[in-house]
Amino acid sequence: MYQKKLPVELECGLHLFMEVMNGKWKISLIWCIYNGINRPGELQRRIPKASRRLLDTQLSQLVSHGIIAKTVFDQKPPKVTYELTPLGQTLIPVIESTARWGEMHRNELEQLIQTPDPLLR
Repeated sequence: MYQKKLPVELECGLHLFMEVMNGKWKISLIWCIYNGINRPGELQRRIPKASRRLLDTQLSQLVSHGIIAKTVFDQKPPKVTYELTPLGQTLIPVIESTARWGEMHRNELEQLIQTPDPLLR
């Protein structure tokens, strides 16, 4: 099993947040689940740029961090659903606030992101 080379820093709330949310698709997964998209196939269709394996890994990490809950139904074919836990629900205002910040600064950020960095030439 994979073990991180550097120890996780737990001294600061920001480090805790970053440890839980580190992953390109985690916020999108949380937002989709919050909006009722709770089956793995539906999540894959909603986030097509992410591989199924990566989404499964990040979903597992969110489950292990207590952000989402996974329910496996005993049936053929197997059925899995995800839902936000009470802890996961507390992230929704943070995500909404972050999205508002992005919208408020959209013009400036788009220009900066689309302009090549002269240091990288």
